[in-house]
Amino acid sequence: MADEIKDTIQKKVQNSIPTSKVERATKFVQTGVKVGANYVKHYAQKVMNPELGKEELDRANAEDIYGALSELKGSALKVAQMMSMDKNLLPQVYSDKFTMAQYSAPPLSYPLVVKTFQNYFQKSPTEIFDTFTKEAANAASIGQVHQASKNGKKYAVKVQYPGVAESISSDLKMVKPFAKQILGLQEKDLQMYMGEVEQMLIAETDYELELKRGVEISEACAHIANVDFPKYYAEYSSKRILTMDWLVGQHLTEFLATNPSQEVRNKIGQALWDFYDYQMHELLSVHADPHPGNFLMRADGTMGIIDFGCVKVIPLEYYCVHFKVINPQVVDDDEVMMKAFYELGFIYEDDSQAEKDLFVGIFRDMIRLTVSPFRNPTFDFGNDGYFKMLYDFGEKIAKTPEMKNSTKPRGSKEALYLNRTYFGLYSMLNQLKANITTHTSWKQR
Repeated sequence: MADEIKDTIQKKVQNSIPTSKVERATKFVQTGVKVGANYVKHYAQKVMNPELGKEELDRANAEDIYGALSELKGSALKVAQMMSMDKNLLPQVYSDKFTMAQYSAPPLSYPLVVKTFQNYFQKSPTEIFDTFTKEAANAASIGQVHQASKNGKKYAVKVQYPGVAESISSDLKMVKPFAKQILGLQEKDLQMYMGEVEQMLIAETDYELELKRGVEISEACAHIANVDFPKYYAEYSSKRILTMDWLVGQHLTEFLATNPSQEVRNKIGQALWDFYDYQMHELLSVHADPHPGNFLMRADGTMGIIDFGCVKVIPLEYYCVHFKVINPQVVDDDEVMMKAFYELGFIYEDDSQAEKDLFVGIFRDMIRLTVSPFRNPTFDFGNDGYFKMLYDFGEKIAKTPEMKNSTKPRGSKEALYLNRTYFGLYSMLNQLKANITTHTSWKQR
């Protein structure tokens, strides 16, 4: 897998990125035309063959959309990466394709990297470091990583793509039609969540903020067993360049290919759980980008954690309601649950009784299912039956007409990144087949 990613990176180097609104809008329009043509072709074939499924249509659209987004990079590609993490959100072919955005998007050519260094340090990379690789070690949606060295010490240097920060708002407006088409989302849902996504992406493009958060969270979590973090170097960093220690380890797929023992899987799984549990309940600030590209796993059961660009700060008032609902001690208390459902925007005072009954039933079932790992001292995330129930329930909700056609958004924008974080955590633990201790103190705040 590592060799395949490396080959992909080396074969598709980009010499330029469309940065102006006109250039980026033109690319979106061209992609929309391609997608439209794919639909015309599909329906023409369906006239001849009524039994024809959507698999080929989805494959063609996934190729065209990912091709455009990977060339544009930035927030549009980041949204594709986010969607790929949720197996209920996209058809599998989209999810598989968009997963590439996590660490194998086509990288920038070296001259553009040098130009970024000149802009911020008035020096080239090799004038700052003893060595600096011309090829990117990893390339994702917002930036790419190069390996450097100085006085015998290795560094990871993250360089942001040009124009990414400046194009966030316009890109998200242009990606909305694709979200509506592919996901079948309503305008009300897009409006509520796009604002949250935009705020988080603006923060994620600020590497000075990432450095600050990386230092704060890694110091706060230094006591957690079997995890370590890179040291950050402000003197080699700027708003668009971030330098840290080079950590060794393997991404999840590569690590699993080494066939680690169950003991090692459990050890890493426990470290993952403890890392997120502590942030959620003690820091109220959480590393909200739990895709495999941000974790470096090792044969001894330890793990390096990188990339603190996407950090969700949890408002205290929202924390109290959100975690009250999923607290296993009160999840079966109807009175507490009903009060929380109003506070969380799952139901509204002016809903009809039929709507209240429906949405209370849906969200109560959803919470009881997702809270299962907290109900006992330990939980086996290798239980594929549990995850099948999760995915089946997600599909059931997606196909519920009342949920899809509701005139009001159901839920809070604050939940978007928290749910994404838990889903990413659960997904990695499932792939690890980890059996871990999940007991949480559930302190009252």
